[in-house]
Amino acid sequence: MHMIAEAATGLPTLLLTAALVVAAGFWLLVALGVTTPHAFDSDADLEAWGMGGVPVALALSLLTLCAWLLATGVTVLLDAHVPHGPGAGLLRLPALVGALLAAWRLTRFFVRPLHRLLPDEPGPSR
Repeated sequence: MHMIAEAATGLPTLLLTAALVVAAGFWLLVALGVTTPHAFDSDADLEAWGMGGVPVALALSLLTLCAWLLATGVTVLLDAHVPHGPGAGLLRLPALVGALLAAWRLTRFFVRPLHRLLPDEPGPSR
């Protein structure tokens, strides 16, 4: 458990940890009824990134969660298997970039079925 906490609060995973805290705070505000999940839909269009069809907040929160999980896992594996030194520190940045790219692909994979469950426009009325 100590290794996971250390990996989540170390560089460069700390950036994703902060983004995850912001996303969790946003969803807490949604749960309390202060805002809606569609609050950012007019600000950004994720169709070009392959994540369209769901609220922007949902897609970015899912991207952040996947990237954080992958980056933290890779950092824990690097700490366990790579000897400490400057080489281990230099491997963390490509690991973060790889985690972001893999998270983007995972998010695109998860958004497709959600698009059918959360349509942008209501269906035709009878």
